[in-house]
Formats: sequence, structure tokens, C-alpha cells
Amino acid sequence: MPAKLPTIHLATPRSLPKPSKLGHRVVVLDIAFASSAGGQSFETLTLPFIEALGERLVRWIDHHDSVHHARFAGDPRFLLRRKAEHPACPELIVAHDVSAAGVIDTIVCHGDFDGLASAAKWLRGGLECYPGCDSDARAIDSRIGTASAIGVRIDRAIRGAAKDAALQRAIIEHLQGGAQDEAIWARIDAAGAVLIELEAASMSYSRLYQPIGLSAVWLEVPPDRRPYDKTGLLLEGQKQACIALVVDNETLTLAAAFDSGIDFLQMFEVSGGMPTVLSLKRERLPEVLAKLGTF
Repeated sequence: MPAKLPTIHLATPRSLPKPSKLGHRVVVLDIAFASSAGGQSFETLTLPFIEALGERLVRWIDHHDSVHHARFAGDPRFLLRRKAEHPACPELIVAHDVSAAGVIDTIVCHGDFDGLASAAKWLRGGLECYPGCDSDARAIDSRIGTASAIGVRIDRAIRGAAKDAALQRAIIEHLQGGAQDEAIWARIDAAGAVLIELEAASMSYSRLYQPIGLSAVWLEVPPDRRPYDKTGLLLEGQKQACIALVVDNETLTLAAAFDSGIDFLQMFEVSGGMPTVLSLKRERLPEVLAKLGTF
């Protein structure tokens, strides 16, 4: 009888599953340590999760920045790198590491292309999901370079149906099988088609960008907004200036190109995350606008 596949739990740094709901041998992939940006922190979110898992945590592999990585420098369960070192997570997952980890029963991963490809690659024993998948993950997660047609189709589906956990799990299954299942491709393309409408809304909102200083633009999405693609909206802003700022309800998001040399974590004294993409509480808007105005 074939071995039972691990249970997949989709998560984010600020929305981790309850440790009591997880199995006895857990792998965490592409989940950053929580930063101080959103009011909570590593101390209140990530550390209690790690401590509750205890020896059930077999491996934690991630490529986001955090001042707290140093705490685990001598712990063999953790493979933690900076975004500048590894623009995507799947390239950190290699066959000998998967084999050394032994049998696991649970994978906790992020629900974007990077995280889903990481989970699928682990399930494949460290074998790339399809030729060029690791490169696609780098292009998609950094928005530098061009992903293959396969990567673009999957990324568009994820962005078009960002809250569809069933589709995200289906994509893991699809990638685990080498991206060969035509039935799942049909679901992927249907979800990707939804992105067309979201992109149209993003293009409409992009006309609201206003300059801040010499190197930034910002906009506030109308309160009665229709659904839109925030990634696309931020990228449109970066066509106008080095830094794009989008304010939506109680959250503001800053973005700059991966190779820009900008470090929002340092600029706004945040303990971890992505140096070139940062979300903060709206209450920091005056500070952000003032700082960008002198940038």
C-alpha cells in the first residue's frame, strides 16, 4: 500500500494553523517569521508556534529576512536565508535534505506560487516540478525576469482566485504530478481568466497615483472599491516611480523593484519580511508619506 501523503495546511506569517491540529512530523515551507509591521510580532506569533510544535517540527525552510534568524543558527531543523540570497524558496529544497528528513505527515506552506511549488517539490523528494519551475518561482516571487508559459498560467490562477484554498491544493497536486493533468489545467485557466477583470480594475485605479517627492507615487483605493489585483496595481505604480504606495482601508503597502537596493525593513524599522515589499498599518501613513517625500 502506498504511503499516505502529508496533510497540507496553507498559512501566512500572521495566520498560522493551531499546532494542536498538526501532525507528529511537520515541515514548514516559505513561511516568513512574523515581523513587527502589523502590530503583532515574532514573539507573539512565530515563537509560540515553534515552541508548541517542539520536536514535532522536522524542518523550517524560508527565504525572507528576519533579525530573528540568528536565534536558530545552530538548530539543524531550520534552513533560513535572506531574500537577496535566494529570491525563491523551491531552490532551497534539495533531494538529500528531503531524504534526511524522513517520513513527514504535515506540510505548512504559503499559498502563493513560491509556497505551492515548494510543497510540491518536497512531495517529489526534491525533484523540480517541471523543467524550469525553480526559475519560474524566482521570476514570479521577485518580479524580475520572465516566467515560462506554465508558470504564468499558474501564477495568474493563484492571483485570480487568491482565497480559493481548494484550487491551491489542486495546484500542489498538479505540480507534484509534473503539471500534466489536463483537468486541473482547465481549473487553473478558469481561475486565471478571473484575473483579467481584476487587472482592469487595477489599471483604472492606477490613474489615481500621485507623486511623492522625486521617487515615489501613492494612491488611496476608493472605499467602495471593486475587486482588484494589488500586485498588478503596485507594479503599475513602479512604472511611474521607483516606489509605489497603495493605501487600502486600514493597510498601506509599499513596493519597489527587487533589484532596486531599497530596504523598507530598515527604512521603517521593521524586524523582518521582504525588503522591497512591506505592509504597515494605516496609522503610519503620515510617517510614510513624510519619509517618502524626502527620498
